[in-house]
Amino acid sequence: MSAASYESLRAAAGDVSRETFAALEAFEAHFLKWNRSINLVAASTENDVWQRHILDSAQLAKIEPAAKRWVDIGSGGGFPGLVMAFLLGERGGSISLVESNRKKTGFLQATVGQFRLPARIIARRIEDSYPFVDAPEIVTARALASLTDLLALTEPWLAAGARALFHKGRDYQREIKESSLRWRFDLLEHPSTVDPQGVVLELRNVRRI
Repeated sequence: MSAASYESLRAAAGDVSRETFAALEAFEAHFLKWNRSINLVAASTENDVWQRHILDSAQLAKIEPAAKRWVDIGSGGGFPGLVMAFLLGERGGSISLVESNRKKTGFLQATVGQFRLPARIIARRIEDSYPFVDAPEIVTARALASLTDLLALTEPWLAAGARALFHKGRDYQREIKESSLRWRFDLLEHPSTVDPQGVVLELRNVRRI
């Protein structure tokens, strides 16, 4: 157990037990093994999974420490959805992971089972998943689609009162401007604690123009 890695997790996510940290370290090794078979993330980021993917995902826990019901769309390699499942386990929360790719859902299901995570895999297209997700408080997505498209995909949950936490990169201002042509929303920009050019966009009161 690396003291520096543990402190980096606490800096990103807030208070985290050593048990959860150890589980996330084991998950990192598990993830790398699977990534060699099914390309969950780009090979160029394999050498820095802890920083680039795990800590980047974990920062959501610090932004929203209280919500218990989450849904992650386009979960793919499990970022941020699986990482949040580890962290929500300490808080009595749970998360639904929506992913339609068969190989990736296999990875997600295997991970949830191996680590006994409070997560449910919904192996469907996002547009077909709404009846299977129980009134989420928080909706997440990372490296999935433009902000305009994300708002359309998550509208049923956002219209019912959920809030969105979307990871975005350097072009996020352009995406905000483009989406404002079709949508109205209250927005908070949380500078990424991991990526100097990234943000987490927190949106609430989302409605079509």
